[in-house]
Amino acid sequence: MRIESSRRLRGPNRYLARPVQVTRVLLDGLTERESSDFPGFTDRLLAAFPGLAEHHCAFGEPGGFVKRLHGGTYFGHTAEHVAIELSQRIGRPVNFGRTEGTGVPGEYDVVTECPVDEPPDSGVAEALLALAIAGVLAALHGEPVRVEDELAVLRRTYEREKAGPSTAAIADAARARGIPVERVGELSLLRLGYGRHRRLVWAALTDHTSAIGVDIASDKELTRRLLDEAGVPVPTGGAAASLAEALDIFAELGPPVVVKPRQGRQGMHVFLGVDTPDALRAAYEAATAGGDDAVVERELTGRDYRVLTVGGKVVAAAERVAAHVVGDGATDVAGLIARANEDPRRGDGHARALTRIVVDDVALTLLRRQGVAVDTVPAAGQVVRLRENANLSTGGTSVDVTDDVHPSVADLCRRVAAIVGLDIAGLDLRLPSIAEPLPPTGSLAGGGVIEVNAAPGLRMHLDPSDGTARDVGDAIVEALYPAGSPSRIPIVAITGTNGKTTVARLTAHLLDGAGLRVGVTTTDGIAIGGRLVQRADATGPRSARVVLSDPTVDAAVLETARGGMLRQGLGYDWSDVGIITNLASDHLGQDGIDNIEDLVDLKCLIGERVREGGAVVLNADDPRSRGLAAHPGRFEKREIVWCSLDPRNPLIRRHWDTGGRAYLLADGWLVELADRRWIPILAVGELGGGFGGAARHLVANALAATAAARVLGVATARVAERLRTFTDNPGRGMLLHLGGVDVLVDYAHNPAAIRAIGDLVDRLWGADHAVAAVTLPGDRRDDLLRESAREVARFDRVVIYEDSDRRGRAPGEVPAILHDELAATSPKATCTVVRTVDEAVPAALAMARPGDVVLLLYEKIEPVLSLLRTLGAETAHDQHVSFPLIGASV
Repeated sequence: MRIESSRRLRGPNRYLARPVQVTRVLLDGLTERESSDFPGFTDRLLAAFPGLAEHHCAFGEPGGFVKRLHGGTYFGHTAEHVAIELSQRIGRPVNFGRTEGTGVPGEYDVVTECPVDEPPDSGVAEALLALAIAGVLAALHGEPVRVEDELAVLRRTYEREKAGPSTAAIADAARARGIPVERVGELSLLRLGYGRHRRLVWAALTDHTSAIGVDIASDKELTRRLLDEAGVPVPTGGAAASLAEALDIFAELGPPVVVKPRQGRQGMHVFLGVDTPDALRAAYEAATAGGDDAVVERELTGRDYRVLTVGGKVVAAAERVAAHVVGDGATDVAGLIARANEDPRRGDGHARALTRIVVDDVALTLLRRQGVAVDTVPAAGQVVRLRENANLSTGGTSVDVTDDVHPSVADLCRRVAAIVGLDIAGLDLRLPSIAEPLPPTGSLAGGGVIEVNAAPGLRMHLDPSDGTARDVGDAIVEALYPAGSPSRIPIVAITGTNGKTTVARLTAHLLDGAGLRVGVTTTDGIAIGGRLVQRADATGPRSARVVLSDPTVDAAVLETARGGMLRQGLGYDWSDVGIITNLASDHLGQDGIDNIEDLVDLKCLIGERVREGGAVVLNADDPRSRGLAAHPGRFEKREIVWCSLDPRNPLIRRHWDTGGRAYLLADGWLVELADRRWIPILAVGELGGGFGGAARHLVANALAATAAARVLGVATARVAERLRTFTDNPGRGMLLHLGGVDVLVDYAHNPAAIRAIGDLVDRLWGADHAVAAVTLPGDRRDDLLRESAREVARFDRVVIYEDSDRRGRAPGEVPAILHDELAATSPKATCTVVRTVDEAVPAALAMARPGDVVLLLYEKIEPVLSLLRTLGAETAHDQHVSFPLIGASV
């Protein structure tokens, strides 16, 4: 049993609304073998992983998986459960798993849930499964199951990669409010919201945090001076660029003083109680080791407090207690420290609520000052200090005192944050008691402000060592998104077999007409505000995230293809409108999608991820689409909006009669049925690019786009105006003139699409007046290629050429399949096979007679249009009125 490959589905996917890892596992010699085939295996496995006894599996209760083991289950499934158990052992909270056969004997996809904010390129999930496989094989062969050393490495990796407490608290608070959240890689940077409502948060810094305020807070001396000038009680002192200057300040202030780096952070190299010139020299050298100046200031007496202000409000306060241990009369200092570090809340750095206590030079110096060493056994109850500063990052603890803050202290903290210019500030105070009023004179007898921190840590408030936890993450989110503030933009997601790109372009065109700056993704690329910003096949989740993270975007229209959903999931959490154009055979046999039922289930994800109260737009003329709405609960609490080219469709009538909304073609008009009213929108002959209504597939696309725009509130008059002016649809039903011949360029590349464009050719020119120049992608199954060839067989003159990207096929393989099927279906047809599009176009033109049309199906639009322009082709700008109005017969 071994791993072949692995991929992360970052967004909502066919398995789960949360991220998952999909790992291809080959069973090799364990193919078709089950756990029950090996006596003693289950007992050995449970002995090594006793937590498996609590796994539910399909039985829905603890012990369910054990029943499966005893009854017999395949080894991919066994490895899945062990991987989940190992994940839980390292504190990585996941529960979901699934193992699916790929259709190849001994080949399985093992699907395991991943933490929502785990970096998408993390290797932890795959490493856990690999370790699980090793453990299963060891138990299978009766060998010792040893996983703890590797598991310890993975635990450290997971701790390092996971979001810290502050970042996690903000992300959790945002999600609780329904605000989209995305963590950027392994950073503490979060993107909240979509489009114009997108906000950035980096730990406790936001995109509203003043850069000047951060610089001021980072300069301890500048902060002290600025606050002193504003009448805020601060310790006297100054900055020293040399030891001589530091000694002068010390002599002026008198002991004790505090020495710290001018640009210090997290309490590093901060020395309190400096009371002799020799102690000052040592402190100064340590504080300036990084090349910075040192600040020397009078040490204030009192207790150490941290007050957190957010958006001009005091939201939390904690008393900070410096790292220390308390003797028991039997254990030495080193043992007491080790015992303290066993607290599960302590970890390295900021990964957990508390930081491990480290015995370094600072701690050793302080121990010597107290007359003890690491091997000293303190008396019972004796307090041994390990730090003088009370930062959590140096091992300190905290006690929540939020409810005790005196109004005068709260007012001071709000003033200080405003003076420095910080929307989020952590203020360090030394006071006799935070519950007592400040002296009205501002004298230092009552303590004062000793530091102001930008990007303050939130751990002491989220999980204090004692007292009430404060949801400061929610306070930060509330400041970013006050009650009633939007965090989302309208999102339209589009999938289906045919018409996705045109529907996306049309929908964006309609929303743009309503004054919205639209971000749209299609097979052509990403466009923002009508300008193409990236040329690529942009139908996957990465492209969706580009649009949704752009703060200039008012609305998003996302063409969403099968491949992206399968390989990475969706690029958003919820949409407002989901459109499924139709469901026909295409891409079967790829990525585990072997039949039309699998494809339908996958495409349904677009409708299932429409928010409650949103709309799912479906094609009432497509049998498989009609079947979607009949599935109990599939689109529950979503509005179903139907579209149809047939005004006599009984489904439309029933839907309308029960108060539903629908869009259809009737009596030559695009019509809205809503609120039991019949509302004409546009005569079909006026539809831009619609060939006078003859392009039935484009009329269907226009109905779907109209439905989306109307759901989002675009007025019918504006919709009609924009439908008339829709001309920018390159490569889809694109008509050009070349000499006396028309050239119709289209991307049809599956049977349904070829049938639709062939019907248009029949209506406007007739098949006997057409030449087809055809290429099809090589990643389609042979049966689908042959079915497409049978659709092409309606034409009696055909040129076949090959894609430049053969997608795994041998040279000439696809043209040979098409040629053979075409010859079998239409023996009298003239069929020429050439190599490239550069050869195909002249060959097709040579076959055409004046007045004929060349139907050109392409692989990539740019080289085709370049070739046609070189040959002298001109765009037929009047194509939407060039042909007679088809009217009610359409």
